[in-house]
Amino acid sequence: MQKIHNLLFCFFLLSSLSLIAQIEGDAVFAEDQIITVELEFSQPGFFDSLLLNYETADYMKADLTLTDNTGTTVLNEVGVRLKGNSTFNHPNNKKAFKIDINEYVSGQNYDGLKKLNFSNGFKDPTLLREKIFFDAARAAGAPAPRANFANVYFNGELWGFYTVVEQIDDQFLDWRILDDDGNLFKAGDNFGGGPQGGGNAADLQWYGTDQEEYAERYELKSNEDENDWSDLIDLIDYIDNSSQADFTAEFDTRFEAEEYLTSAALDNIFSNLDSYTGSARNYYLYHNLTTDKWEWIKWDANETFGSYGGGGPGGGGQNNMTTLEIDYRDDNRPLLDKVFNSPELFARYQNAMCVILNNHFSPEMLNPKIDALRDLVQSSVYADNNKQYSNADFDNNIENNITTGGGPGGGGTTYGLKSFISARYNFLTSEADCTTAVQNAEFFNVKLFPNPTSDILQFAEGLTEVVVYNVFGQEVLQQKERAVNITVSDLTAGSYILTALNENGARVAGKFVKM
Repeated sequence: MQKIHNLLFCFFLLSSLSLIAQIEGDAVFAEDQIITVELEFSQPGFFDSLLLNYETADYMKADLTLTDNTGTTVLNEVGVRLKGNSTFNHPNNKKAFKIDINEYVSGQNYDGLKKLNFSNGFKDPTLLREKIFFDAARAAGAPAPRANFANVYFNGELWGFYTVVEQIDDQFLDWRILDDDGNLFKAGDNFGGGPQGGGNAADLQWYGTDQEEYAERYELKSNEDENDWSDLIDLIDYIDNSSQADFTAEFDTRFEAEEYLTSAALDNIFSNLDSYTGSARNYYLYHNLTTDKWEWIKWDANETFGSYGGGGPGGGGQNNMTTLEIDYRDDNRPLLDKVFNSPELFARYQNAMCVILNNHFSPEMLNPKIDALRDLVQSSVYADNNKQYSNADFDNNIENNITTGGGPGGGGTTYGLKSFISARYNFLTSEADCTTAVQNAEFFNVKLFPNPTSDILQFAEGLTEVVVYNVFGQEVLQQKERAVNITVSDLTAGSYILTALNENGARVAGKFVKM
């Protein structure tokens, strides 16, 4: 739990220092802008070559001109390749792609970034799903990439309107995790038909101690020379082979627990089944060596808002994505099975869900954001002649469900952004038990240490009217007089919430784990 307080501290610290210390990529991912990306290829028939290189994931050289709110920058000899699995089936030439800025010029970067990803809005008539989801995930406290928009030109021709997505690499780890020395694993692309697609789900199931048994399910994205997967195998051993009691007892020492529970709740709330919940792909796991805990990082959100399902792959026969049960997961998802089968962890998962519903997911909160994004991108979407859907589809799908034809993406009903949010919010608020949930993550604003603790819990300041609650909202301990610590040795092992009054009489709170 200590990382929660560290993250809050870092958030306020970064905010106060924003004028003198910018995060790498701030220029690209600044809000309320559409950047312009111009790529100039020297090869005749360059797009045919890009298509040929798709299978091998080889980069082609191009010169890049990038314009954002800070001005225009020219970078020579960057690498460009097509990317994606299902997104490659986009019916027009508007394929997803990646730019590696230092592929051919060592050390070359833009705004501190080495790579940028460009998503083509496959199966998303609004072209807004990834931006909305990733923004909500970061606001809720789950590690997720930043996203923005770009008008992209190939050799002077407007190629399309894209979502720009931050690369999950050491730059991301530096600013978000504050540690970049550990192993970073990506859930493999288990399509079987795309680049490096092995067809095996990254399901976190135990397949023995042989590293090769996991090689088609995960990709090691850091420390490749050492190529030591023993920490991941140990984590999977813990997930699958520990008893339910031991799994629950060790959960907070193995994972950045609140981040993971928030991440899982986000996938459910947004009916994001092209994730571990359903397809068992599109996530990263990072072993933070500073905390010795695993952190779950979001990835690939073009099929949020219930676009991946309806009885298809990962849909599990679920035909109405707005009434997806709060404990839904596909078969053979041992991490979610263990979390949902633990009364304590399931209560904390529901608490995370309630925090998101009350602070980040409701028509009142998201509809104004959607309206602002629509106004920002509408003219660029209209100008994109390579997009998958029509201008009318874009306009209508902002508000309402639409029905499209067959072809790539499968056709059928595509949920409207606002109609989905309204229906999903109404369903979840009637199903989730939010009666004892703490409704605002910023409520946790007091430092408690050591955390976890077995005996004495210390405060960073003198507190009065201290009350401790278990995960079910039941009061288990209180201390009225002012003190700088409290004895918790009589509490059973588990997670707790502490509330109190500080020296100024303001209500404060914190989370801690009793070992």
